[in-house]
Formats: sequence, structure tokens, C-alpha cells
Amino acid sequence: MEEVIPEYSWLENSTHVCYEEEMAGSVTSHFCGLRDDCQGMVLPLVLEITWSKQFRAALYFIGLLYSFLGIGIVSDLFMSAIEKITSKTKQVHLPNSGDDGPDVIEYPVWNGTVANLTLMALGSSAPEILLAIIGIVGNNFEAEALGPSTIVGSASFNLLAISAVCISGIPDGETRRIQQFPVFCITALFSILAYIWLLVVLVFISKDRIEIWEAVITFLFFPVLVVIAYCADKGWLNKLFCHDPDKHANKQQQIELGSCQPGESEGMLGDTEYFKGGRVDRDALVGFIKDIKKNTKLSDEDAAVIAASKVVDSQPKSRIWYRIGATRNMTGGRKIQPSLKMNDKLKEVYDAINDHSELPNIEYPDSDAEKSIIEFHASSAAVMENIGTFKVLVCRHGKLTSTVRVRVETIDGSANEGEDYQAVNEVLTFEPHETEKQIGVTIVDDNQWEPDEEFFLKLSMVSGDDSIEMKLGRTSIMEITILNDDEPGTFQFEKRGHLVKESCGNALLSIIRQNGADGDVTIKYKTIDKSAIGGKDYEGGEGEIEFKHGETQRDIQIPIIDDMESEKDENFEVELYDINNGAKLGKITRTAVTITNDDEFNSIMSKILLMSNANMDGMRVHNETWAQQFKDAMVVNGGDIENASVGDYVMHFLTFPFKLIFSIIPPAGMGGGWPCFFVSLTMIGLLVIVVGDLAGIFGCLVNLRSEVTAITFVALGTSLPDTFASKAAAVNEKTADNAIGNVTGSNSVNVFMGLGIPWMIASIYHAIYNPEVGFVVKAGALSFSVILYTICAILGIGLILARRFLPCFGSSELGGPKGAKYASSAFLVFLWIAYVVLSSLQTYGYITNPL
Repeated sequence: MEEVIPEYSWLENSTHVCYEEEMAGSVTSHFCGLRDDCQGMVLPLVLEITWSKQFRAALYFIGLLYSFLGIGIVSDLFMSAIEKITSKTKQVHLPNSGDDGPDVIEYPVWNGTVANLTLMALGSSAPEILLAIIGIVGNNFEAEALGPSTIVGSASFNLLAISAVCISGIPDGETRRIQQFPVFCITALFSILAYIWLLVVLVFISKDRIEIWEAVITFLFFPVLVVIAYCADKGWLNKLFCHDPDKHANKQQQIELGSCQPGESEGMLGDTEYFKGGRVDRDALVGFIKDIKKNTKLSDEDAAVIAASKVVDSQPKSRIWYRIGATRNMTGGRKIQPSLKMNDKLKEVYDAINDHSELPNIEYPDSDAEKSIIEFHASSAAVMENIGTFKVLVCRHGKLTSTVRVRVETIDGSANEGEDYQAVNEVLTFEPHETEKQIGVTIVDDNQWEPDEEFFLKLSMVSGDDSIEMKLGRTSIMEITILNDDEPGTFQFEKRGHLVKESCGNALLSIIRQNGADGDVTIKYKTIDKSAIGGKDYEGGEGEIEFKHGETQRDIQIPIIDDMESEKDENFEVELYDINNGAKLGKITRTAVTITNDDEFNSIMSKILLMSNANMDGMRVHNETWAQQFKDAMVVNGGDIENASVGDYVMHFLTFPFKLIFSIIPPAGMGGGWPCFFVSLTMIGLLVIVVGDLAGIFGCLVNLRSEVTAITFVALGTSLPDTFASKAAAVNEKTADNAIGNVTGSNSVNVFMGLGIPWMIASIYHAIYNPEVGFVVKAGALSFSVILYTICAILGIGLILARRFLPCFGSSELGGPKGAKYASSAFLVFLWIAYVVLSSLQTYGYITNPL
């Protein structure tokens, strides 16, 4: 019998799409779904009308949020390229009267203001600008709502919400002022004029239509803004704005070749300038470590981290740098902020270094401070055979906040357990903040003559949870000698001379007690300078050391100063000169300490230099090779797993596909950054197409107009990294320029490029193919949104200017008195919420557009 093969077919009409299955000429199944207009340029990829609207809306909303992460990651690479391009410098050699050769001064090729308003503004606004351009091109050169509304909504969020976060985010009692005030005034003025110009074009000149000349003028405002802002940056407009930079403590220092930012010439300790222009070399590193190690107990590894961090901090930062850092923090990428490379203890030292012009003595706890250290008070003791029971002192130092236990037990030597002493096997418990414990040891008196005998006491850790809180010290075994006399003994140094390396930390000089150990004895000692000088090569002076009853050996510790300089051997002496309680000094009352220069000095310096360079490489903004780029993409936190948090792992897992795909983009270190610039810009454009489709279809599915979707979800998603970047810049910078000073410029560029370019393209197209109608842009909701934004912008900028000049706000744009700064932030947030709510109500017809 011949098998019947079913036939499938699709039927469409204006309202439905139907599916039919026929077998042997009869319809066996039939299904119809309602057709909708929720379509984009490339989405949906499959037929989705058979799915529920709720499921599709949730799916597109999640996809929209996820696409924002992709935008952030590819924008990270795009802005790394911009940072590479704009950070290019030239070197100029200036004559020097000294013997060190000519001074080398590096100055940037790009003017800071020009870079901020061109490439850097493009970097932070590229998604919004490309969304507007692609939206018009993809809509057959007809006007669409998503792109322009996103630009206006993003501008509102940037000026109002981000400024609010920056004002309140400054620590209490601190302030930040805009340094380039004339530039800020120019960009603020243009940011308002840009939107007034939109109203004039859309409503008054050629209502609901854009002419070619209008589009061209809109775009030409961009170079005009750049030129005027450049003039303000050079100080040519200072008188116009009544601005005198010499009045401020952090004034910009002028040199013949250009300007140096304050961070470039700021010394780390006092007036010493170690890392000029953010560069590190061997001499600077040696000088840095010498000064630091005189005052801290930093290890070589920690000193290398501090050095690299200081170099990175001394380099002038741009808003792009903070934007890149914020994006990587959000996506589990390689961190570039020095503070994220340090543990809490190292941060305390670093903050102390930065807070004091003269470096204080900083107590940097070593690794031992994290645990309790248990050891005997002395390494040996001698007792009379007829003493009976005597007490042995067990000491605790280091961490004192926990309860710890230690076991004490005896070990035979020439003295035997039971015959000469009674065995001990006890557990001592140290309560929090308890530093001493005594344990009794009983000697057996057998009334027979015997030579001196010895046995040992041993400390050992007790298994349990508290064992991780403690460690045994150097003196964990103590020798007990049983004597046959009751003399206090004679005291002398164990050796006539000691040889120590300059990097040893402390010279340990042993004093031994012989011919008796009865009673407590105190001995005074003093240091005597020879070729080594106290205070310069070692920490000398006078002191005393106490022997408890029965103790036969104690150590004097003399700190040795490592000045990190290659020099000849030096020496000093230590003398015992006074003793009490009838004890006597022996023959060796003086010992010589010779400090030898470390043979491995050069290798140590090379090691620290390599570690510093490695740490600096770990905090680089851009990658030089594809290998580095793929490593950053493959490994959480760029390979710094030790400092990776749970959030880093989660975000790295979520964003891994984006990281892997975009790692094929040429690294920013290749070709001066330009290949990365163009390829990543192309990638942003492709991803923006998807974002536009996701946002449009999501709004369609939940009956949300494109104008409302744009000023809420899309504007918020594209501006969120800028929020974190501005907050970080506000806290870490000494001025407010990188926090809010660039917001107004970016908002202006959004209009001039984000609307000027697509309007030019569309108006030229319609002038050629549809000259009768032209390029139609309905004012509608856009004009009302522009009016609202203009009002809110005037009020917001007015508040920022008032904060600068009124003492009640601290006479600064950011920070100031606690109540005033929170009130300012609340007002700006209220303006943003009012803008969103009123624009949405007008879009749905609840409010009438006055124009």
C-alpha cells in the first residue's frame, strides 16, 4: 500500500496567519494566529505569533537588558581605542643646569577639551547616535521616534539624575568644583540652545519638515561648539566669564609647551616627585621604596603594588577612563582602578601615604597579625633539683580577639620522665585578650648526686576550629636544665661578633646565663656607634632585658635599617654594663655587629621593578595584543582571580558570549588605536540594530509607545555605565570636571551629531527622490519632550551654578553641607521624574501639546 505524505501550507490575510496540514485531499489540522505589527529590521527571527504575548514580552525585555551588557562591553573596546588615540604624547627635551642631562617633558597631542567634545563624547554617546542614524536608514529614510526620543531622554538622565548622584555621592565635608568653568558655561549654553534650535526647526521655520539647510546647520553647530570651547580652554574667554584661575589652590600650571594637569606634577611624599607624568623607572622606584620602607613594614610584593598604584593614580584621568572602569566592574572584567587591586590593610597604608604630605610612621600589620602567635617566654631555663614545682611562662601576641588552645608536653633529654621530673601533657586555653599563661613543672629530688641534666618542653597545636586562628612562634621548644647550685649566675653574650645582612630586619644578639639561674635578674645594655650610625643604619640607644628565675637565654633585638643603597660594610657594638641582684657579668660583655651590603641588591631591585611593571600592566586600559584580549575575555577579572568577587563570576558567566565575540576586534594598542576604533564602531552599529528591534517590539507587545520606551528603558540602559563612571570620578578626582563638567558637552554633541547626521542623510535622500513632500518629521511628542527637557535643563543648570557661588551650598558644584547636597539631589531627581511622567502623559494624549 502506498504511503500518503501530508502536505503543509500557510495562509495569510490582513488580520491572521493560518497553518494547514492536508492529507489525501482533506484538511487534518488547522490553526490560525492573530497577526501583529510588532516587527523590527531583523527581528523576529522565527514565527512568534503562536506564542503568548506575555511570554514574548518577557523574552524581549530580558533580551533588551542583556543587549545593554553587550553594548557596554563593545563600547569598552571602542573607548579603549579612543583613550589610546587621545592619550598620544610628544616628548620635548629642555636644557638642565644639572649633571643629569636634559629634562624630558611629555605633552599631549590632543587638547583635553577638544578630545572631550569629539572622540570622547562620541565614545560615550555612540549607541544613541548610531540608534538615531540606523533608525532612519532602516525606516526607508523616514522619521522614527525611538532614536530622537532616546537622545532627549538620555540627555535628561545625564544632566539631572547623574548630577544628583554626583552631588550626594561626595563624602560628607568634602567639595568638588569645576576647574574649567568657562568651558562648562559654553557647553551648558550650547546644550540648551541645541534643544531650543530643535523647537525652532520643528515648529516655527518649516513645521513638521526638515530642510537640507536646517540639517546642515544642526550639524555645523558641532564644530562651532568645539572651536568656542577650545578658546575658553586656552583662557581667551576668562574675562568674559569673570574667571580667574589663579584664585584657586589647584590652579592649572602653565608651561611653554601647553598645560600640565595637577596630578602630573604632584609629589607623593612632601615635595618629592617620584613618578613624573605617570612614568616609572628604576631610580624613581628605588627612591620610592627607600622612603616607604623607612616608615612601614611593607613586603617587596606590597611595595610593588603601592608603586604601580601610585603611577596609575598620578596619570591624568579622562571621563573615558572612568567609563571603562565602570563597565568592567559591571561585567566582571579586568579592573583598572588601583584600589581594587589591594587588600584592606594595604589600602590603609596607601590612603595614609596619600593623605599626609610628610609620610607618617605607618603600622602595617604583617601576616602574623592575622593569627595568634604562641611561644615560650624564653628558649631555656635552669632550676635547682630541690625546687619542687616551678612555673614556666607561655606568651601570646599577634591577634588577641579570639579564643585559642595550645598543648604543652615534656620530652626526655638526659633527664628522664619519672626519675628526674614529672611528665606534663596539658592544654592551655587563652581567652580573648589574654596574653600570658603559666604551667607548673615538678622536679624530682632523689637525694643522689648527679651531673646537670636537661629535658624539654614542647608546644603543639590542638586540632579543632580554633587551630586556624593561631600559629606557633619561634620559641616553641624550651630546654630545662636541672642544676646543683643556687647562684644567680654570670651573664655574657653568646658570641663576640655577629654578621647580619642589611635586609635582615632585626639583629638577634643572644645573652646566656651560666653557673646558676636563681632569681630574677635585669641587665642594661647600650649601643656604640662605629662606622654604622644609630638612627641611619640601625635603631640604637639604651635598653634593658630581664631574665626570670630559671631562664638561661634571652635575645636582644636591634632593628637594622635597610636604606636600599649599595654601600660598604658597616659595624657597631652592643655593651652589657649594669646588672643587679648579685649576678655577675662574664667575659664577653661586648659584641660587634657587622652590617653587610646585600649581594642580591640589584636582583631585588630588578625583581621589584618587574613586579611593579606587572602590576601596572594589570591595570592597563587597553590591550596591546590579541592574546591579552582573548585572555581578558576568557578569564574572570582579567585573570586576577584572587580579587574576584562572586558578582564578578556571575557577570563574567552572563557576558562571556559577548566578550568572546568582541575579542576578535583588533586590540586598541594596534595601529595607534584606529583599527579598533572603526571595527568596534561597526560592531556597535550592528548591536544597535538589535537593540532598536528589541526595544520597539517590546514596547509594541506591552502597548508602550516608542517615545516612552526610548526615554525610560533605552535611555536608562545606555546611560547606566555613565552613572557609575561619573560617581567614581566625583569621589576620586579633586575637581568636578570629569564627573559633571562633560555632561553638558555630551548632551550638545548628541543633538548636533545624533540628529544632525541622520537628518542630513534623510533630507538629501528626499530632496532627490521625493522633493514634493520632503523629509517629514512630526513635531508631536518630540517637541513637547524637548520643551520639558529645556525647562528642566535650565532649572538644573541654574541650581549647579547657584551651588558654585552660594556659601550655603559650600560654594561648589558637588558635595558641601549634608542637608544642602541631599536637597539639591532630591530636586534634580524630582525634575527627571517629572520629565518622564509628563512626557509619557502627553504621548498618550492626557496632556495637550501647547505647540
